[in-house]
Amino acid sequence: MHLHLDAVGGVAGDMFIAAVLDAFPELREPMLAQIRAAGLPPEVECRPVEHRDHALTGLRFSVDDPHEHVHRHAHAHGRHHEHNETPFAGIRANLLASSAAPGVKHRAVAIFTLLAEVEGKIHGAATDEVSFHELGGWDSIADIVGTAALVDSLPGATWSVSALPLGRGRTKTAHGMLPAPAPASALLLKGYEFFDDGLEGERITPTGAAILKHLQATQRPHRGTRRLLRTGNGFGTSTFPGISNVLRVLAFEEVHAPTASDSVASIAFEVDDQSPEDLGIALDHLRAHPAVLDVLQIPAFGKKGRVTAHIQILAEPQALEQVFDACFNETATLGLRWQVVERKVLPRHHSAVEVGGRTVRVKLAERGGAHTVKAESDDLLAIGGGRVAREDARRKAEDAGLKTADSAKQKKDG
Repeated sequence: MHLHLDAVGGVAGDMFIAAVLDAFPELREPMLAQIRAAGLPPEVECRPVEHRDHALTGLRFSVDDPHEHVHRHAHAHGRHHEHNETPFAGIRANLLASSAAPGVKHRAVAIFTLLAEVEGKIHGAATDEVSFHELGGWDSIADIVGTAALVDSLPGATWSVSALPLGRGRTKTAHGMLPAPAPASALLLKGYEFFDDGLEGERITPTGAAILKHLQATQRPHRGTRRLLRTGNGFGTSTFPGISNVLRVLAFEEVHAPTASDSVASIAFEVDDQSPEDLGIALDHLRAHPAVLDVLQIPAFGKKGRVTAHIQILAEPQALEQVFDACFNETATLGLRWQVVERKVLPRHHSAVEVGGRTVRVKLAERGGAHTVKAESDDLLAIGGGRVAREDARRKAEDAGLKTADSAKQKKDG
């Protein structure tokens, strides 16, 4: 399943919870149980409530802390108190010692850690020494634990997010007036795309930013086919003129087509001053890079009739800088050319079969309603016995791979 977050009004922890619960109401009670298990006091009430903002309806996630009301009342009447500073180390220890599910605890700690790391950078403090102000309250803890519980209830889901509204003006915090987006949000969302719709106010809270970072939500366009399953609207507390302060979630399932489209980075360069042996080792290292999909070497003639090697590399677009560094480190080239191109690929997967007491990996592709199979040459080399023996092992491995694929397809169709 893929979940896309449409940040119409912005992103905050309570908005994320409300949007996901609006789309997946069956997750409400398990999520509330996890928040209680994480240590939420009985007098603090949290619940999703129906809400309307402009033309849209959906949910808000409300956390009502009576102690916070008393504090605000005293502040309004001139009785000032020290800010309730909660150290990150204490929050982490309490969460890990709680009876919440292991996955929920560790996701919640991971989100808090992201916040503590950026707060430490901003204020010049070690991560464990960071003390939270607003984020130490039960409403923020409920938002983060609730988010962790929902994400943990959707295992294997991938996430994306729209371009993010920038916001304008100043936001009142325990540290005083800060610009929007808040420094913590800006650090967490470095590299994300923003737009300015001219509206004042904070649009992406630090908690919302940490959630997006934890989800590894991408902003790349999806080029495959998807089926929309569910939608949900989660509202924040602020209101804006002419637009709903809403975070929409759209839940999709992939539609498996005979071919799929995606994007790859194509990198090209020439090498004419590196020995063939050394270049061969370098290209093997590049092939082993986790973001490299393929490496091609073509003999060519350069200027003054010099023999040169033309190198073409296919790589994951999101890891371009890493692949650039690897090319410069491994080869003698002084420059690279690159572009992001679209490609069509057949559905494919890997399997393994036993041949002559050895494991041989095979690659299976769906082609025209049937499977084609190719045995891994490196595994065939280990069998030994010469070319005839290797060819016999290849046929046996590919026959076994096809039988495995056909059996799996029959079970699925049955």
